[in-house]
This record gives sequence, C-alpha cells and structure tokens, in this order.
Amino acid sequence: MPLRNRVTPLGELIADPARGLVYGNRGCLHDDTGEIRRRFATRRWIACRLEFKDWHRKALMQPGKFTELFFLDEATAFAAGHRPCALCRREDYNRFLELTGAGGADEIDVRLHEERLDADGRRFHRRSIEELPDGAFVFRDEEPWLVLGGDLLRWTPAGYTDRARAGGVVETITPPSLVEILHAAWEPVVPLLHPTATAPAGRAPRTRYP
Repeated sequence: MPLRNRVTPLGELIADPARGLVYGNRGCLHDDTGEIRRRFATRRWIACRLEFKDWHRKALMQPGKFTELFFLDEATAFAAGHRPCALCRREDYNRFLELTGAGGADEIDVRLHEERLDADGRRFHRRSIEELPDGAFVFRDEEPWLVLGGDLLRWTPAGYTDRARAGGVVETITPPSLVEILHAAWEPVVPLLHPTATAPAGRAPRTRYP
C-alpha cells in the first residue's frame, strides 16, 4: 500500500504508487504509526535531489523523523510552495536567494509561508494567464493545471495529460516569489518538468476555455 507522502501542486498529501522526480520535506508530519497528522511542522519547506552522497534511509517515515515527501517534478514542488534545499542543491539555493533578493533561508521561508497559505489554507493569487511563465500552475475546474507553451496541461500523480487553452485572469497556485523564479529561466539540478509535459500531443482533445 503506498504511503501518503506524494505532494500535489496544491500542497496536499496523497497516497499514490506513481514515482516522483523530486524529494523534500516540511518537518515531521506523521505519528509513530506512520499516519499523517499535520500538513506541515515548520515554515522551512524544501525540495531536494532524489540521490545525494549515497545517503539512504532504509525505512521511510520513521517515528520522530521528518516525513519524506515526493513531487512529480520541480514545477510541482514550486506550486506546493517548496524551495531548493541549501544542502543537496547548494548551487540552486544560492541562485534562488540571488533571484529573490532574500538574505537567507529564514527570510525567504517566512515570505513563502505567507504567500502559500492564508487563514483558510491554500492561498491563490489572481493573475493574467499571459503574465505566467512556463512551469507555473493555475487552478481550473477544481484541478491544478501546468502552464506550458501557451497551453494548460492537467496534472496527475503519474504525469501530465489533457491539454487546454486559457485566457484572461486565472487563479494562480504557484506563489508569486516562485513565479518570478520561473520567469528567470530557472534550470535546476532536479527535473523542472516531468517527461510527460513535453510528450507528443494528441492523447486527449484540446479544449478552449474563454
């Protein structure tokens, strides 16, 4: 049975057998039985490499340890509000601070926490679709969609599927600071997009939204 440690672009934790390409954490979210009990335990939400220095934890979600989280790709991690790890992705982290103008981890973590959550939970930001870079996520039809090349691609735990067109003002999932990072032609050491994002179109009809 899959663990409930896959993260959606909305920051929600789900159980799904599909494999992700990016790893991360936001503190210890599970109890001693492995059940998820909280959405986050710290403002420090990070995204990491899947492999680093041959480190390996034999069992996931150990009692009292941080909850290992997995994301489809970096775009998903950004949408959820995670930023590069300062340890396993030091070069990405340094460039990230430079692009955001933040003086360190504490400063950017406070900023991102305010951008991703409000009193009711997930915070959305209204923006024109034309202002959004590739890799940003929007919320449409109660689902997260990736912005890519003028299209929207529907997110699933296993990859991207249906394509659609969109215009006008949209509910943006990706926090503003991370949207600006994507505007800067972000090229991380982890995969920015899952391979299904650039797979040949035609698996599903394209729908135009007003």
